Amino acid sequence: MVIPTLNAGSVLAPCLQSIRGQEYGGPLEVLIADGGSTDDTIAIAERFDCVVVDNPLKTGEAGKAAGLKVATGDIVALIDSDNILPGAGWLSRMTAPFSDPSIAGSEPIEYTCRPGDPGLTRYCALIGMNDPLVYFLGNYDRMSTLSGKWTGLEIETRDRGDYIEVVLEAGAVPTMGANGFMVRRELIQLLGIEDYLFDIDVVGRLVGLGHNRFAKVKTGIVHLYGKGLRTFGRKQLRRVRDYRYYSARGMRSYGWSEQKKRGVFRFIIYCVLIVPLAAQALRGYSRRPDNAWLLHVPACWITLAVYAWGFAEAAFRPREQGRERWRQ
Repeated sequence: MVIPTLNAGSVLAPCLQSIRGQEYGGPLEVLIADGGSTDDTIAIAERFDCVVVDNPLKTGEAGKAAGLKVATGDIVALIDSDNILPGAGWLSRMTAPFSDPSIAGSEPIEYTCRPGDPGLTRYCALIGMNDPLVYFLGNYDRMSTLSGKWTGLEIETRDRGDYIEVVLEAGAVPTMGANGFMVRRELIQLLGIEDYLFDIDVVGRLVGLGHNRFAKVKTGIVHLYGKGLRTFGRKQLRRVRDYRYYSARGMRSYGWSEQKKRGVFRFIIYCVLIVPLAAQALRGYSRRPDNAWLLHVPACWITLAVYAWGFAEAAFRPREQGRERWRQ
């Protein structure tokens, strides 16, 4: 398992506790790729007998690359420090599809929504994504209460009991690759591990090489995304700044289809009119009652404002989001 960290002391212990509590018979290597934490992240990692790898470039994408360079297992799991594995059998279920040699990777089909988690975390679990714009684009990759589906893309699927086998094609690849994504290490090595590993680019690149079969396992994963809208806005700004910065340098490869333009236009209209967003929130509440749905409208507004600012800023001076004061 590869876990990138940077001042993740507030969330890392529950993550590692859930990993060490797995009822898994095989060898388990836990690599912490740390970007120079000044809190108790390293002490927590050492308490759980993890191997700490230095990540001088600090970002999560650089941490994943640093960890993968020293990983030795046949299967690699990309776990974020704010993930919690829900249940002692999680790892066994996630690795089971790899008994089929045609399966390149596996991923949980949903985010686990726990009643006691903060509202923002529950909201993201309910809509099935950490960015509401992705719902309008249709390329989300976790079960969404709004649609009743794990993606809005037309994808060939086969039910295999404990998981759904998906056959992906170029131009129709969901944003898979993070928060519990597992992949054969030999396939990652085919892509070449440089200084950064952009998780949602990995699946598209593998599909381009003909490794297009993946498993959506019928389980979840907890993603402690944050406690409030201020955190949400900060993470959205990091997302858009980093995407524009690395795209300008030709380092990103995730493919966008024509539906991107239609989805963005629809998102803008919904935000301006407000009523369609409120209707979505009401529909979500009717299906899974939770006051976290109150965050839907402001989360969409913040996304629109932050993305507009980020794209305008990048037109003049693309820049990576600074990590100097970054904390989970």
